This record gives sequence, structure tokens and C-alpha cells, in this order.
Amino acid sequence: MSDSADHWVRGRGRDETEEERADRKWVELIQEVRVAQTGVQILFGILLTVVFTPRYPQLSQTDRNIYITTVVLGAAATGALIGPVSFHRLVSGRRIKPETVTWASRLTVTGLLLLLATMTAALLLILRVATHDDYVPWLVAGVVAWYLLCWFVLPLWARLRHTSAG
Repeated sequence: MSDSADHWVRGRGRDETEEERADRKWVELIQEVRVAQTGVQILFGILLTVVFTPRYPQLSQTDRNIYITTVVLGAAATGALIGPVSFHRLVSGRRIKPETVTWASRLTVTGLLLLLATMTAALLLILRVATHDDYVPWLVAGVVAWYLLCWFVLPLWARLRHTSAG
């Protein structure tokens, strides 16, 4: 077994420079952002059309407030998830790729949190309008719990379980 293969087997990670690691992490991050960006942009686009539907004027003030909150959250999520591209473009060639990856990662996590809030508010609005039932908050809470489990709890559990401090 070669030294580099042995290095990998012992769980110490890859044999790469700081710049190589930043390049690899950047490519991985952008792939992740593409998935989230597509979803948030489609959701945001649909949300923008709701105000122009015949049913919108019939919404209660509470439902209109939820809608406005949902649109603002969707806009914020879109901005945060597009942010890494703009950030990279504006600092490209400045030899700060590791710092760029750190900031882009922070923007992405912020975008995911805002996407979670957007989807929660959108689901609340849709279920309130569709059913008018008292169980809507419980349904929304169940879906939010599922999102939290899939998006944050399981990855953090795996991170803690399968990585070491050294």
C-alpha cells in the first residue's frame, strides 16, 4: 500500500494543500447550492404569482400576513443561496479561496434555514386555506420536524459519530 493510500486508510483525510482542499470544497459546495437554488427559485417564482390570482383578495388578513412573510422569506432564501456565486465572482483571483469557501458555506447554511422557514410558512398558508382545520399546525410541525431531521439532525449525528476530534 502506498503512503498516500495508507494515510487515507488511517482516517486522517486527503493529502492536499490548503488551496487544493479549498478548490475541492468549493466545487462540492456549488453542486449542493445548485440543488437548493433550483428548489427555492421555483418555490419563490410560484409564490410571486399568488397575489395575482382571483382567490387572493378573499384571503383573511392573517393568511395575507402569512403570504407576505412567506414571500419575504423566499426572497431572503434566494439571496442567501445565490450569494456564494456572487461572493466567488467578486473575490475571484484575490487568493482567498479558503475564506471564500467559509463565507459561501455560511451563506448556504443561512439559505437552507431561510428555505426551511419559507417552506414552513408556505405549507402553513396552503393548509390553512385548503382545510381551515385545527390540526393544520400539527401537520406543519410534523413536516418541519421531518425537514429538521433530514437536513440537520441526521447529518450532524453522522458528523459527530463518524469523525474524530483529531
